[in-house]
Amino acid sequence: MNDIGSFKVRWIQGFTNKNIEFVDDKTVCYACGSHLCFLNLETKTQSVLQSPGRGVGALTANGNNGMFAFSEEKLSPAIFVYIFPEFQLKCELKGTAQLDYTSLTLSDGGPYLGSCSSLPDHTITVWNWETTEPICTQPQAGQDVFSLVFNPLNWLQLCALGSTSLTVWNIEKSASFHVLKPSVIELPATDGSLVERLVASLHTASDKLPYFGPEMPPSAISGIKGDKAETIVTKLCTKARLTPTAICWTATSEIYVGCAEGFLLLVEPESLSVSVLFNPTSADAIPELRRTNFQGLTPHKNGLIALGKGNVMHCLQIKQTQINITQTWQLEGPVTAVMNSPDHETLILSSNTGQIYMLNPTHSDKIVKVLDVLSGNFVAATLSHTDRKICVSVRDSGELQLWSTDGVCLGSLSLQTEVRSLACCPIAQYAAVGTVSGSVLFIDLNREQRPRLVHQVHLYQASVNHLVFDQEGHYLLTGSTDSHIYVLDAKPSKRFSVIGFTVVPGSVLSLSTQCIRDCEQVKVLALCTGQEGNSHDGSLLMVLSLPERDLTGLDCVDRHGCLSPHIVKVSRYEVSHPLQSCVLGVSEVFAYCHKKKTLQRFQLPQDTDSSQPVVHLRPEQEVRGHPLGPASLVLSPHQLWLTSVGRDGLLRVRKTPSMERYIELQCHSCRDGGVRSVSFSADSQTLLTAGFNDGSLVCADLRIKGVGAGKVNKATQNSQAMDDLLKNIFDTENSVLIDWPEWGQGSPAATEKSEGSEVGVEAESVDVTEQDESYNSLLSAPPSHPTWLESRREAVQEEENEQYCETKKNLRKTVKELRDTIQEMMRENENLPDIERLEQREFNLDVEEQGRLEAMVEQEVVRVRNEIELENLAKCYLRDVLKSECWDTMKVKGRTVKAFHSEHEVKNYPLRERTEKEMEDLRRVQNLRRLEEAACTQSNLKKGSSTIIAKEEELGKEGHEAASSAVTGSFSTDLGYSIPSIYSQFSLQTTEQRINQIILLQDVIYRIKTAFNAEFEAVHRQKVQELNRARERNRHSRAIMQELDMNEELWEPSLTNSEQPERLLTVDDSEIKAERFLTPEQKREEERKKLEEQRRLAAKGDNFIERALDDMMDGVLEVKREDILKMEIPPPEFVLTKPDIHWTEEEKKVYKEYEKKCKDLSMEKEKYKKSLECEMKNLQASTKEATQRFDETLRKLFEKKVKCEMAIYQEELKITYLVYAVQIREEMKNREMELKYKLEKTMAYKQDKIGEEVKRHEEEVELFQENYDSIVAEDRVLDKEFRKEFLDVPSNAVDQLYKLFKRRPRVQKIRTQSDNPLKEQRLCGSLAPDAFSNMLKAMEELDAPHNMPEGLNPSIWEKFCFIRKTKVESEHKVKVKALTLAEMQAFLQRRREEERTAQEEIKNISDELESLHKEKNHFLTDILVQFPLKQGQLEVSTTDLIPDYTDSVLLHRSVVEDLNSSIRTIGEEKIASMVERKDFRKGIIQLQWEHKKLGMRVEDLNNKARDIQMLRLSEEQQDFLHRADRECSMSKQASILRKSRAFQEKIHLQSVQQRIKKIEQLNRQAAKKAEKNEIVEQQLPDMQVTVAERRHIYEATALEENQAATTEERYQEILQRRKLEDVARAQAEELADLWAEVQRLRIRSFPSLDKLKHT
Repeated sequence: MNDIGSFKVRWIQGFTNKNIEFVDDKTVCYACGSHLCFLNLETKTQSVLQSPGRGVGALTANGNNGMFAFSEEKLSPAIFVYIFPEFQLKCELKGTAQLDYTSLTLSDGGPYLGSCSSLPDHTITVWNWETTEPICTQPQAGQDVFSLVFNPLNWLQLCALGSTSLTVWNIEKSASFHVLKPSVIELPATDGSLVERLVASLHTASDKLPYFGPEMPPSAISGIKGDKAETIVTKLCTKARLTPTAICWTATSEIYVGCAEGFLLLVEPESLSVSVLFNPTSADAIPELRRTNFQGLTPHKNGLIALGKGNVMHCLQIKQTQINITQTWQLEGPVTAVMNSPDHETLILSSNTGQIYMLNPTHSDKIVKVLDVLSGNFVAATLSHTDRKICVSVRDSGELQLWSTDGVCLGSLSLQTEVRSLACCPIAQYAAVGTVSGSVLFIDLNREQRPRLVHQVHLYQASVNHLVFDQEGHYLLTGSTDSHIYVLDAKPSKRFSVIGFTVVPGSVLSLSTQCIRDCEQVKVLALCTGQEGNSHDGSLLMVLSLPERDLTGLDCVDRHGCLSPHIVKVSRYEVSHPLQSCVLGVSEVFAYCHKKKTLQRFQLPQDTDSSQPVVHLRPEQEVRGHPLGPASLVLSPHQLWLTSVGRDGLLRVRKTPSMERYIELQCHSCRDGGVRSVSFSADSQTLLTAGFNDGSLVCADLRIKGVGAGKVNKATQNSQAMDDLLKNIFDTENSVLIDWPEWGQGSPAATEKSEGSEVGVEAESVDVTEQDESYNSLLSAPPSHPTWLESRREAVQEEENEQYCETKKNLRKTVKELRDTIQEMMRENENLPDIERLEQREFNLDVEEQGRLEAMVEQEVVRVRNEIELENLAKCYLRDVLKSECWDTMKVKGRTVKAFHSEHEVKNYPLRERTEKEMEDLRRVQNLRRLEEAACTQSNLKKGSSTIIAKEEELGKEGHEAASSAVTGSFSTDLGYSIPSIYSQFSLQTTEQRINQIILLQDVIYRIKTAFNAEFEAVHRQKVQELNRARERNRHSRAIMQELDMNEELWEPSLTNSEQPERLLTVDDSEIKAERFLTPEQKREEERKKLEEQRRLAAKGDNFIERALDDMMDGVLEVKREDILKMEIPPPEFVLTKPDIHWTEEEKKVYKEYEKKCKDLSMEKEKYKKSLECEMKNLQASTKEATQRFDETLRKLFEKKVKCEMAIYQEELKITYLVYAVQIREEMKNREMELKYKLEKTMAYKQDKIGEEVKRHEEEVELFQENYDSIVAEDRVLDKEFRKEFLDVPSNAVDQLYKLFKRRPRVQKIRTQSDNPLKEQRLCGSLAPDAFSNMLKAMEELDAPHNMPEGLNPSIWEKFCFIRKTKVESEHKVKVKALTLAEMQAFLQRRREEERTAQEEIKNISDELESLHKEKNHFLTDILVQFPLKQGQLEVSTTDLIPDYTDSVLLHRSVVEDLNSSIRTIGEEKIASMVERKDFRKGIIQLQWEHKKLGMRVEDLNNKARDIQMLRLSEEQQDFLHRADRECSMSKQASILRKSRAFQEKIHLQSVQQRIKKIEQLNRQAAKKAEKNEIVEQQLPDMQVTVAERRHIYEATALEENQAATTEERYQEILQRRKLEDVARAQAEELADLWAEVQRLRIRSFPSLDKLKHT
């Protein structure tokens, strides 16, 4: 549709900070909206390239060859490749991307381009842009990739940087076939440590806790299935990793990686190793780099350039793992990206605030700012209609900028506020800016480098959405959402005064003006919504007619500033469909309807009276509009061209007479919101557009085709005529504007504002002490920033206050006197009798005002009451929900029973009603168990009758054993709550049995809780009874205390909330502290009850008999015993009237009787008091005794609760074990399915993909090998046939020619890829043409005539040159074929290695699957059984905290008891033998003592005999001495010796037997040690090999390590050894103490012989 004209983009400004690229050494390019900007860093000149598609997406460039490429922003986008500086489109690449591309990159080694698409395919593609064909593609490879970078030294390597990952893609090549192979870089954890990859290897069983079953990998536990199961589980189960933010290739094909956490990494792509060059968390980290997050990296010849968080940039020198800062630059602001030029001389820095800096470190450290366009989205932009020819723009942040006609930023001003609209005045060099806060700012633009704020006025409380000047600069009109259109004087000489306002229905959506010179009127068109709340479209058009004359007269506006109806002529029009934008022409209106997506033209009636109703308009013409709306319309100054812009980013210009044809320009991207605003220049030849969200301005020239010379110049003539018309007024007003001071520095407007503020202060300082001024004025406070209208109303009110000040004072005085009089009357009225007293309402003078206030208060009360009722309703609903969920559903409510004399309490078991499903499952399992038991019984009955009795006995014995708690695994059997249908723990084999067992065990738990709750309810009822009895006793005790006039506090037990939880759900009246609110009906009911009570009392009357009885005898006719304490004997009358000396004898006798009665009465009172006190003590004692008995009952209930808890926990533990077993079974099933899926997938991959690919490449290699052999043979034939071609030439000449035939010039050699494919600079195919052309050029020099041998015929030389050239071409062909063959063989070898790897993986998966089956079968037979054993039934060593049951054996109790009984019998025999031996040895010792005593006696006797022999004895004495019987004594001594010898022989035989047993035991131990030595000797060679390998590895790695690292490692080993020694020493001491304690306990429990003896 551009047949009527065209657009030419003059300039474009903006910076989105997507990315910036070098296209040559001195030029950079960046995206700006739908265009590309090229900036020359030396000349600062800018060139623009418009995108041939829709918008600019990803951008990349290669400065070495001047290529740049970018993608468009639309569905199924294309990639455009251009060459700089010709801006020639080389190709257009159409890929499989559906939405857009996230990254592009160009290779230095050939015509290759890498791209990464976004959702949904995430495809990485490598293109040959010369052939426009993709050479390799990898789908679903770039899920989070935002940057692709080719290795500058090897285009076969491509690094993909993602938000959380880093991948190196290797391009493997076989002839013309290419394939992408990924190498994922495992980044370290966030603490810098290397993370081991989570591998789902073969399942393992725990050695420490073998009874918990096998351990499954996380994928089997989670149950996730499919291809992404391992990826998801790995992300969930591994530590958080570093986040890469920037990458940079090195000269050695390594990668520097900067991380957001401040780490700097070095990645080796071949080995995939990662080294941490800088760790900010380490103690020796460089302090300057701790605050660096490495958000930008680029190589430089001086080092590595790194950007930090702040305004700092460093140059780093890296040697191995050492980092040094060689240079640091301090920047003006934060920089987000850095780029190096192709010649490595210039650095470009870009920021997200719209600045681009240049730095040349080799020449100067000065950072030069080459671009400063700021950042942010433009709100509006307009072309000034004055002779300055400047552009004004304003951003949403409040940055106002001035641009020249060439797009150079002349100056800027920060308004420090958010703005919404902009307009330039045609009669002075200033701009009006509308803010979000509702103010209009006036900016002086005479000083283009330094614009200034000269005035501001606050008009709205909402944002100023529309600002419009009329064409001749009479008025400035504003529009907002509050239905007010303000008219301001546009002349600076009038101080931008506000003339007035008018009110329109609804919000203002569009404003436009038209000056009618014939009738000297300014017509204003306002599009209104017509109703509040609608801010998108409207169907009501308001045309306001304003005179061009001065409107400052008193008759023009009213006192509040509203324009008078006779000044403003208003015409109302209505359209059928709502409009979004409209513009006023000459007697016509152009509008855009988004609902119909059409442009419409309406013809306005010529004569329309403002008093007429709304006129309905129909469109005169309607054409198709923008495909994506809504759209905005602007009319050119000469009224002949209509432009429209929309959210589609299109700029369309039409001729107003015929709107079907238009000129179109894609100036902004629809993805970024399209166009926000558009503006014409004064000559209507230039348009300026501002993008919605792309932050760009586009200035374009309009060129109309096919128009006569007169029509071409009509716009220029209109502009010149307007300039001539406004020249004088422009000079006058602009000079006034220049003299205005800056806002806030003594300007007239500021003075006015200060005066106004003073008036406001005075108005606020008026002391209003009266309460009846205005009720509403007290409820509302004035706003902190009043608008012009509010200030005007305040001024009017102040004027009225000053005018009627005296009158108001008199009225206030009169009202005060009247109030005092009425208050005095009210006070007098209160003292009057009821019959004369007036009601309160009769004193009201203004009943209507009181009614209004009461209605207002009642309305507020109703509102508050409704809010409270709604709040109470919500709380009641929440209470009902909680009660129904947590209380009503409980079959047994939770409650406690507390003791009377302690804090002891017992809780019951809250129980829910079992659901139908639970009961159905229980009945199903019980029926199933009955069937199984019946089947088992039937099978037993079929056996022989001979074995029935034995079986019954055995079954009875087994039943007894099964009933024991040790076999069932809980105490529920002992408590009597077990059910016979429970499975035996030894028979749970299948999953169904375990699930059924869980249901049965849950039923057992329910039975236990139900039985305990029954006992609990009985105890609870008992407590309630005791409380009632205690209350009765206390009531009796209080009656006694009342008779005794005692004031003691009695112990009054009661139920707590936990014992009676129903009380929590109800609220007593005593709990409510506030006064109860009564409705009128309730009040009437209360009054009725009071009247009935009064009538009942009045009917009762005055009964003098009852009153006398009450006064004399307390209402009774006889004295009760309880009233004896109240009895008093009245004294005789004479005692009170006569002194005792005047008493008569009779009176004295009467007085004695009186004293006797008093004494008897006092004695009776004392007896009665003692009886009452005794009764009260008995009552208290009985209460205490009853409560103590209840506490004892509660203690027994608590013991029962403990036993029930033990049984429940044991059953729950069994349930837990069963659930775990079912879960392990399910995990094993998941693991089996996962392994089968992996096995099938791997086998399919091996057979279908790798196998076929290997076969295909083998065939290709064989064919190519045959072709290569034939070419080599042909080359050899050329060598052999050389001499035959020169048979007629002499042999010496032939030899000389053969030497020249073998001679080759020195040129660059082609290296094969198979040696090191990742280190190759370029592909052989790309280098081969260059090398061959160089060879041919060198051969031309050798073919020169001066190189011809002397005496050789020139024809023969030409023939020789031709043959040599043919030979050179053949050799080159052989070399190329050889390189290609080597490349294909290397590719085939890698595919074969992949096939072997797949085969090994299949074998590993099969082995793991087989191992899983074995483990599954073992798990089914390895049943977990629970045994609650008592103390003394464990014979396992408990030296550790948890006993080790690995080598333990479970025995029947009878076996242990039989063994213990036999041990006890043998022990008793041994003790008896030991006692006998002790007694025998005691006899031996006694005999030895007696023998020694006798020996000593013999010696004494011998001495005595010698003494006697020396004495002289008589015969009688000698006879007496010789009477001793020596033979008898000798026989006794011999018998004693024989007995001792026999005893010693017996002892000797026993010791010999013990020694023999000990020798046998030592021999067995020696045999075991020998077996262990043989096993160790068998393992010794393998261990020696392992040690040798580790020693070699350690020696190989130790040579490469630094001495400092070795010292540090040795120091750490010494410290670790020292710590281990300390720990071992402490553990040894602890073990010694524990062993001593064990010995002490063992000695203490060992039987003592002394105790046995004495017992």
